[in-house]
Amino acid sequence: MAPTRISFKSRDKKDFSRNVKREVSRYFEENNLSRHANGQMILKTVILLTLYFGAYGLIISNSVGLWGMAFLCFVMGIGMAGIGFSVSHDALHGAYSPNKYVNQILGYTFDLMGANGYIWKITHNIIHHTYTNIYEHDEDLEVAEFIRLSPNAEHKPIHRIQHLLAFIAYGFATLFWVFIKDYKYFFQSSLGPYENKSHPVSEWITLVITKLVYYGYMLVLPYMLLPITWWQLAIGFLILHFTAGIILGIIFQLAHVVEGTEHPTENEEGNIENTWMIHQLETTSDFAHDNKLLCWYIGGLNYQIEHHLFPKICSIHYPEISSIVRSVAEKHDIPYNYQESLATAVKSHYHTLKKFGRQPNPEGA
Repeated sequence: MAPTRISFKSRDKKDFSRNVKREVSRYFEENNLSRHANGQMILKTVILLTLYFGAYGLIISNSVGLWGMAFLCFVMGIGMAGIGFSVSHDALHGAYSPNKYVNQILGYTFDLMGANGYIWKITHNIIHHTYTNIYEHDEDLEVAEFIRLSPNAEHKPIHRIQHLLAFIAYGFATLFWVFIKDYKYFFQSSLGPYENKSHPVSEWITLVITKLVYYGYMLVLPYMLLPITWWQLAIGFLILHFTAGIILGIIFQLAHVVEGTEHPTENEEGNIENTWMIHQLETTSDFAHDNKLLCWYIGGLNYQIEHHLFPKICSIHYPEISSIVRSVAEKHDIPYNYQESLATAVKSHYHTLKKFGRQPNPEGA
């Protein structure tokens, strides 16, 4: 079963696609570098996994008081988002290692965080990366009914305050993932451009097992082993997920729903008036390249242009190849959207939410 076809031009007149691929390949060849994880990436993986599971171990050991547990839940939220950004994301794209089994094993870190890697690969790797910012095809534009992330979506009165509601909603994103989203996508027949989507039995089994493992170690074990009430457990769980959710939600939106990025629609023949790679530059934005700590923590998510053009390259290399991509784009007179800092990018997203919130849809409804 194939998705509804949207076609991109096969070749641009300026040969941007061919030239940027050539220049990036030359960088790796001349420096004798693998496109996959290096020692720095492996060290980062160890640090982030230790941060998350180390904090969990301290909580489950009952060696700290309630306030200490609350703080460690906050730390776990930071670690959870970091693992999603820097480990799971690369592994599920097949970019972490040339060995598919290493990618598969590290991809299960996503499932250990309560989400489902199989659904993510469909909605993110296939749908989002193919149909970036194309309404009714890109699943990332459909966060909630009360949030309008595309000027092509139907406008509703609630959208007028979405710039206030959105950041709160982002905080509940991972809770929605853990308890609703994955099940919803497994059971619904329509998924982005896919119709009558079915899933392998093995993935249904994986879904059930990994969800039970997550509920077991995050909810059952703490309640059994710690001298806490159910509501204290619920508060800790909420702290963890609200921390991770707001970090993940905001960072992912800064790549596409900011000032300067486009939201194209297909023409009557179902075509986009650009090649796929140019479409990625027009619909994507980078931010805060000079913030080294941020670059380390979010694993290249602030290098979304490079990631969308080269999703099979490990994020650890994006800072180096970004100058190549930007240079080739400028030579071909193609926009390279960029926000100087994290604060500027967040502000731009806020302004975009306000704009889409007060703007009627194209039909004037």
